[in-house]
This record gives sequence, structure tokens and C-alpha cells, in this order.
Amino acid sequence: MIVVTGATGGLGGTTVEHLLKRVPAGEIGVSVRDTAKARHLADRGVRVRQGSYEDPAALRDSFAGAEQVLLVSGNDPAADIVGLHRGAVEAAVAAGVRRIVYTSQQGAVPGNPYPPSHFHIATEAILADSGVAWTALRNGAYGPLDQVLGPWRRTGVIAQPQDGPVPYTDRDDIAEATAVVLAGDRVLDGPVDLTAPAAVTFEDVAKFASDLTGGTVERIVPDDEQWVADQVTAGVPEETARLMLTWYQAARAGHFADAGPLLADLLGREPRTVADRLAAGLTA
Repeated sequence: MIVVTGATGGLGGTTVEHLLKRVPAGEIGVSVRDTAKARHLADRGVRVRQGSYEDPAALRDSFAGAEQVLLVSGNDPAADIVGLHRGAVEAAVAAGVRRIVYTSQQGAVPGNPYPPSHFHIATEAILADSGVAWTALRNGAYGPLDQVLGPWRRTGVIAQPQDGPVPYTDRDDIAEATAVVLAGDRVLDGPVDLTAPAAVTFEDVAKFASDLTGGTVERIVPDDEQWVADQVTAGVPEETARLMLTWYQAARAGHFADAGPLLADLLGREPRTVADRLAAGLTA
């Protein structure tokens, strides 16, 4: 039995879809806040149980009988993420789970100014002390490209703070590789990076976009404080803008610069590149 948390979310749900291509539905379970939202999985034979990180007792029940559990990291900035993750790990240990797979973040190392890296570091330490085999998938940045590039299609400009090389990674590729890890015989212990094979800068992306559109997409580097002010003027809460700014600062400091071959190895093919994703977005 493989149990996946967050299975009605983007990464967790896509991972379950890839698992269903590799193992019988009866060997897959999901732990979700709202079981009604997972009815489409129950109808296909997946075991659906209610469980959330805020309710360790329910988690123990939803993890019962599992050999492996995929803990999809929380993302509520107002929550005690480390405490919630600790409770989830303890619930998995109490349920007799043999391996915990956790969705961490590339660059989860001391000194990274991007705040989410801090709770990933803490959670990996909790896993290391759990007494259970564990894997931390340090995923490359897999959010929508427009989230970090800004409205370049409308403006013809990538006007974001100074950046650094980042191996922007496709979420579906990460989900498929996660399913391969859960369903396969290959053992990955501790933290491992899952990233696209090449790290690129916004200057590189502007060139890709120019080639694809046949026009000129310009790269402009505003001052950090001016960028925050522009975001606030556009309606973004200042706290949110400043959080995102730390991500650009982490990128320019090289915290996301490494790109490794493991994702391609697990997929048995080359992962989608930024150029591939830009082209697909333009076609759509």
C-alpha cells in the first residue's frame, strides 16, 4: 500500500494519476481533507480516507497498512508548517510505515534567504530522527512560468528583479518521477534533487521567448524596492511581494543553480525544458 497525502492538490493528484499507470488501484490510498473531492479516485478503486496534518489521529488511520507514505509539504504561510509536518511524520511512524517520501525543495540548505527553505530543512531533520527510512525529493521550481516571469506575453518584457540560474522544472515531470520512486524498486535515501537538466536565467528565457514569438522579448532588471512597489501598485499584498523577492534573491545567490540528471534517469527520457513549456503555453 502506498498512501499519498494532498491527493486533491496539483502535485499530489498528478502523482496519483501516474501511480495508477504503474500499480493496481487497490494498492494506492489517499489521505485528503475532503473525501468528496476524491470520489473520482474512489470510483477507480483507490482507498480514500479523511486525514489532514491538523489531525494526527485521523492521519494514523489513513496511513494504516501503508508501506510507504508520500507527505506533500504544506504551503500555508500562516500555519506552523514544521509542527504540522512533525505530527504527520509521527503519525506515519505510529502507523508502522516503512518509508516516508517527502516533497522538499531544491536549495533547502542553511543560508538560503527564501523562507520556505527553512521549514524544509527542519522537516528533513525530523525525518532523519524518525527511525524510519526516508527520502526527501528536493524538487526544482515547478510553478507556472508566468508566476515568476510576470506578464511578458502582454508586455513583451520580463521585468523582474535580478535573478540567477534556475532549473525550472515541469510539475508533471516531477509527479511522474515521484510515482516512479514510490512504485519502483530503486532505493533513494535522504535528500535528492529532482530538477530539469539545465539551469537558465531570465536573460536566457527572454531569448527563448523571442525566438518562439518571432519578436523581441526584452529583459529589464528593476531595483528590488521599485519592483516591490510596482507589485503593490498592481494589487499584490506587500508581504506576498517581499516573500517572492526573497526567492529571486536566493536565485541570484546561486541557491537554485545546480541541475542534476536524476529526474531524466527516473523518467527514462529528457524532462521538458523551459523552451518546451513556453512553446506549449503559446500554442494553448
